[in-house]
Amino acid sequence: MSKMSTEMVRHALNGPTMGTRWSALFFTEPGFDPNVVHGTLQSAVDEVDAQMSTWKPDSDLMRLNAAPVGEWVAIPDRLFAVLRLGLEIGRASGGAFDIGMGDAVTAWGFGPDAAAPARIRAVMDAPRCPAHEVLDICGTHVRKSAPVALDLNGIAKGYGVDRLGETLRDHGVDNALVGIDGEMRAHGLRPDGKAWTIAVEAPEAEHRTLHSILALQDAAVATSGDYRHWVEVQGRRLSHTMDPTRGAPLLASPASATVVARSCAEADAWATALMVLGADTGAALARRRGLDVLFLLRDADCSTRGVGVGRLFSEVPAAFALAQAE
Repeated sequence: MSKMSTEMVRHALNGPTMGTRWSALFFTEPGFDPNVVHGTLQSAVDEVDAQMSTWKPDSDLMRLNAAPVGEWVAIPDRLFAVLRLGLEIGRASGGAFDIGMGDAVTAWGFGPDAAAPARIRAVMDAPRCPAHEVLDICGTHVRKSAPVALDLNGIAKGYGVDRLGETLRDHGVDNALVGIDGEMRAHGLRPDGKAWTIAVEAPEAEHRTLHSILALQDAAVATSGDYRHWVEVQGRRLSHTMDPTRGAPLLASPASATVVARSCAEADAWATALMVLGADTGAALARRRGLDVLFLLRDADCSTRGVGVGRLFSEVPAAFALAQAE
């Protein structure tokens, strides 16, 4: 480690947001006051939550949800950016990522209210159109051409991570690792010139154990999995990830999908989409779009097997088995 790196002061900040916590790790010259930065970081994620939360009845997203079909609604710039990106990835994924699943999320008990059997039956019986087919955007105004309940839980945390990084850069901090609930973004390098290291969890509900380590510079990573947030119905655990075609939790999916992308919002949304598509179809789409993805799959003997796509992960599934055998 160089003399310069030993002189740097380590700052590890965190605070509450979106039912979990945000974090920011960075190093500065001595004399840097982190208190002002802490306040602006908190304000940045508070702004995202105030605009995009489904848990806050007065959020801008819930105001849009409450608006009548056909009425143009003015929305703030940050919500507009996330809606636009969500619709783009919805189209690109063939509807596997759908920000119009708010009714299903609520009915199955993943929102502020407990699961409700009558609402579950209603959302599963109702005809469904993806949000990118029923949401119109013009300037900073949005309207629904058909009833839809918008939910940004599959992209808002990632966007919040991006805002943490942007806020640090506004304060002259160009090298940092920021995150919310496991969604992470690396800016620049550590003081020793090495990339930031980020753990990929093994898909185990009862424990937090390591599967692998990523070394990232100027990139973001997000993981969607079936092992952290779930409900139990008739003795069966059902993941929080919704199947847009059924209005219900996925019945079969990879244990997890980890995506590395330019922004954390993109990584967050694509991780959800690839969970929905599954390892075979998802891997094919990821290759076509040049995505870096690691699928973790459970085999019949309960062992975990990795399938990687892209330059950061092996393209050949057999390579994982070979590495274990050696």
